[in-house]
Amino acid sequence: MAQARRSLIDLDSTPYYHCISRCVRRAFLAGFDKYSGQNFEHRRAWLVERFKRLSQVFAIDIAAYAVMSNHYHLVLKVDRSRALNWSKDEVIERWYQLYHGTILVDRYRKGEQLDKAYMYSVDKTIEVWRNRLYDISWYMRNLNEFIAREANKEDRCTGRFWEGRFKSQALLDEQAVLSCMMYVDLNPIRAKMAKNLQDSDFTSIQERIQHYKKQSTLEKTEQVTLQPKQLMAFGSNANNQTIPFKLLDYLELADWSGRHFDPKKRGAISKTQPKILVELGIETAVWLEAVQNFRRQYSNFAGQPNTLRQCAHQHQQSWYRGVG
Repeated sequence: MAQARRSLIDLDSTPYYHCISRCVRRAFLAGFDKYSGQNFEHRRAWLVERFKRLSQVFAIDIAAYAVMSNHYHLVLKVDRSRALNWSKDEVIERWYQLYHGTILVDRYRKGEQLDKAYMYSVDKTIEVWRNRLYDISWYMRNLNEFIAREANKEDRCTGRFWEGRFKSQALLDEQAVLSCMMYVDLNPIRAKMAKNLQDSDFTSIQERIQHYKKQSTLEKTEQVTLQPKQLMAFGSNANNQTIPFKLLDYLELADWSGRHFDPKKRGAISKTQPKILVELGIETAVWLEAVQNFRRQYSNFAGQPNTLRQCAHQHQQSWYRGVG
């Protein structure tokens, strides 16, 4: 039985969420459709452009993504404190980038003097919009509706494009965030659509690698940003505005993990664990199982057994998948 979204999104437990949407039946999100003979590869760019656009409006950052042929993955971080610190005018301007407003708010924007009752109504409306601008459901709703409209327009048809509401997993601890991001970034390699990270088209890790290589070749006198601006940056535990790992450590781990998917792949597999796994105390077998079968290993909440037990207790549940 499906659970209400409000019971699956708990920002007090974690700001990180893994979201997945899949096309209905044989509908093609991207790639070559052998049944119709059409190539929908350009739709991948639609999706990437749209969710990056939304992240500039919403207080929701993109940690990882992968766009596959009939579904996509996003690892998102909700920054509630940022949204709560926006001024009323900033909330209005952000909302108007995506949606229509109201007559009263239009009058307020024009600088009209409104009486106390009208201003109370304006303030209530702005608070509703503020809450929506850090709401994953509103983010995903806008993203999926936009892609569905564009795809149906191109296909000259109407009806459902997505199989249903998006699926979400709360990532409760650092290990869950790291393994889920890796699971997402290695999707094309696991599906045998790419042989290496650089060829994993329309993934966040390919974008990060390309950006890093391009920026690292610039002159040292130039201002260099080694991470893409439209993706959440890697950093450290000391900065809660970044992903709590170093970029180069993550890339090393991704390369090491990807080599284990195909034993015939060229290149020796190191017998020693990458630095991140050692620091987090994650065993090799546990890690490889997680990045290959993350969706099967966990349900709506993902994390270490003790974290899952604690979260289940807080939500008055007896058990969450993944406890063991």
